[in-house]
This record gives sequence, C-alpha cells and structure tokens, in this order.
Amino acid sequence: MAKLFATIASSVLVLTSSFGSHKHPANTLHNLVRRNEGKVAVSSSPAVRQSCRHLTQQTSCMSSSFHLEQSTWMFKKYPIAYEVASDVVSGNRDVVPILLLNGFGVGSFHQHRLMKQLLSQHQSSDANTQYKIYGIDYLGQGKSWPASCDDGMSEDEYNLGYSADMWIDQLTSFIQQVIAPSTGQKVHIVGNSVGGYLGTILSYKHPELVETLTLLNATPVWGLNLPMWDGKLPAPPLPRFVGRALFDTIRNLDVIDQYLDIAYVYKQAFDGTFDDTFHDEQSDQETKSNALNLKIRGCTEGKGGHAAFASILWSSPASTTDENGNIQTIGFYDGLQQLPIDILLLFGSNDEWCTPAVAKRMHTTLSKRTANSDGYTPCQRYVTIDNAGHCPNHEAPTAVARALESWLGASDRSNASLITGEKESIHEPWGEVMLREVSIEESENLSFVDKIVSSMVG
Repeated sequence: MAKLFATIASSVLVLTSSFGSHKHPANTLHNLVRRNEGKVAVSSSPAVRQSCRHLTQQTSCMSSSFHLEQSTWMFKKYPIAYEVASDVVSGNRDVVPILLLNGFGVGSFHQHRLMKQLLSQHQSSDANTQYKIYGIDYLGQGKSWPASCDDGMSEDEYNLGYSADMWIDQLTSFIQQVIAPSTGQKVHIVGNSVGGYLGTILSYKHPELVETLTLLNATPVWGLNLPMWDGKLPAPPLPRFVGRALFDTIRNLDVIDQYLDIAYVYKQAFDGTFDDTFHDEQSDQETKSNALNLKIRGCTEGKGGHAAFASILWSSPASTTDENGNIQTIGFYDGLQQLPIDILLLFGSNDEWCTPAVAKRMHTTLSKRTANSDGYTPCQRYVTIDNAGHCPNHEAPTAVARALESWLGASDRSNASLITGEKESIHEPWGEVMLREVSIEESENLSFVDKIVSSMVG
C-alpha cells in the first residue's frame, strides 16, 4: 500500500497542477508534502467560511457599467452554478456569447478579472455588438455539487462519476440549453488549463456549437486513469483512503500558497493585494480583499470534496463511442488537428507545467489542418505572454482581453492585428507583461530537449 500511495502521490500534481508538469511533477509534490508533514488538517477559519458563503449567497450585483448575474441551472438532477456578465445597457446590438472555462480546483470567480476587462475593452471599442460572458462551475468544483453530499455515500452521489466525459456532457448541455436559446449564436470558448482540454474535446465532438476556441495554457492530458475502480461513487476502501489523504494535503493553505507561487510570476496577483472581484464597489471589504488561496480553500469545505477528488483521480480521459458501440479514447492532439474552427493560443511563457514547447506543439499540430468540406481552411494563431504563468486569465487579464478583443470581432482572423507592433507591453496592476506573436516557423524550430518534453505530454 505504501508503494501504491507513493506512486499516486508523485503523480497527483499532474492532476492538480493541470495535468502536466514537465520539469518536476514528482519532486514538486514530494517537496510540498514534506514541508507540510503534520499540518495536513487545517481548521475552517472564519475568513475561509465567509469567502465561500459570499460566493454561495450572492445572486445579482451591478457595477457602474457592467452587470453580473449569478444563477443555477439543472444538469440532470444536479444544480450547477453559473454567472453571466454583460453591459448594464444592452441596446439592440447583436450578442457575442463567450464561455470561460476554468482550470482545476477553482470556480468562475477565477474569471472575474477577465470578465471585467473583456467588457471594458469592448465597450471602449464602440463596437456594434455586445458581449455576453458566461462562467460556469463544473459539477464537483466551485459551487456546483449534488444537493446532498455525504463523502460519496448519499443517494444523490450514488453511481456518480466525476470525469472528463461527464464535464464535457455538462458543458455541451449548458451551451444547448442556456447559451444558444438566449443568444441564437455559436459560442466563443476560452479555456484555461483543464478548461482548454475540455473546450478542445467539446469542439471536436460538437463543432456546430462553437465559433472559435481560445486556449489559455491548456493542458493536453487528463487525469491518471488509475486501476481497480471506474470512479463511480461510492469509492472502494483503498481509493477512498488515498483520495482523502491527498485531498487533505493539497487543500492545506500552505500547499495552496506554494502551488500558487509556482503557477504565478507576480505574487501580488493572487495574495489579496489587489481587488479580485467583479465589482468596483462592494460592502463586504473583507471578502473583496480575500486572497486566492482562501477562495480555493473555501470551495473545498463541503461534504463532497473528498469523494469527488478520488473519483477524478481514477477517471479515464475523454472518450467517444464508435459506430459499433466501442468506446474509444480521444487523444488531445488527434482531436485538436481535426477541429474545423479558428483557434487562438494565448500562453503565459513562464508556465512550468504547460511550457512554450507544449504550446508550440499545439501550434504545429494545428498548422497541419486542411480545408473543410466548404473549402475554408481554419486559421491558428499563437501569442505568448511574457511575465505570466499558468493562469493568464487571472494574472494577465488586460493582456488576454487585448488579444481577444481583436480576435473575436475580426472578419478575417488569420490577418487580424492581435497586438500592436512586434511586441506590446501591457500594464497589469501588479506588473508589466509582454505580448508577442509566435510564427509557425519559430514553433517548428524546437530544440531537441523541447521536442522530447512536448512529446512526453499528451
């Protein structure tokens, strides 16, 4: 058992760090665990509880120019939390729907900075369209949970498996039942980390729903697909024990802090120094100043987290069923190469997990696409963001919105001006970041080491 636990522990950062550390996945988790031996059990502080309570109770708020509505939608029998950000005054402009997909372990609160920047920059552009921006919490993440949770033993959790296929099914239904009827348009998907993985597979399965896909440091692999269990609750004793132990480790506040130190370039982007909410004015100043680690920890406080984490650990990659009824795994790069839509890669260049080599492999894979049945050859663009890490939606929201504003509204995305000049410096409140477009020739010219690194993932 000790050997099995060590194997899983050395692999779990591949999951929690968005499924792909190319430099030191095992060493990083090993060091985090060793630093925190004896400190795994963390009591629920009032600040942590207040953070999660605020996220649960708030239903609708309005800033001077923008509106954020929080709602619940039923996916099968499960209540799913989602948000819609838009202009206060919409007028008669055509709607451009945008779906922001989160990374692992956070909720749509991680998208609030990007939501504000997208709305603000689009409003300043005097465009004749209006953005309608959706954020959603995956089932078993953020605020989306079965109505009754009891560590995987409740009736609502029975036979529930948290997996890529389940989340893709959830997102597909959300687009079909909520976004499409409300806007009448195909959706622009913007996915960070595992959200990029989910967005890619969703676009592969349902290209008719998607206008464009933007990948923000997307991870090209899913989970661990461990043996002995299919991930459907309740968990057998060993997976239940392993999942509980690892979940308590990674949600320790010290471990979360150390993870964020690796994932971000600028500490002030996540430590509570700067506002992390959608709203310019808020009466709850304590909640407004909450650091990201408290928000992440706050969403692990329920009775379903341990079971959900164990289920995800044992889950399989995304799959499809062929014409003979056989289940086939969908490889990320195989699916990526077959996407018939325009795709933008926006990658923080200081990401230790999804390195520039991984982005370049995605870029070259996309360049191999040929014309669709209607004769259109979809385009692919790659913009790197220097001085940004794994979560550019949160660490470089102004820069991401700058590129997206040009990308989303362009009639010819292959020639759209995504940045000004060869390089464009963007000021974020915590520091400068730099946008630069990467040519296909640069992406193809990988070093020997980068070729090895990128080939090992996905």
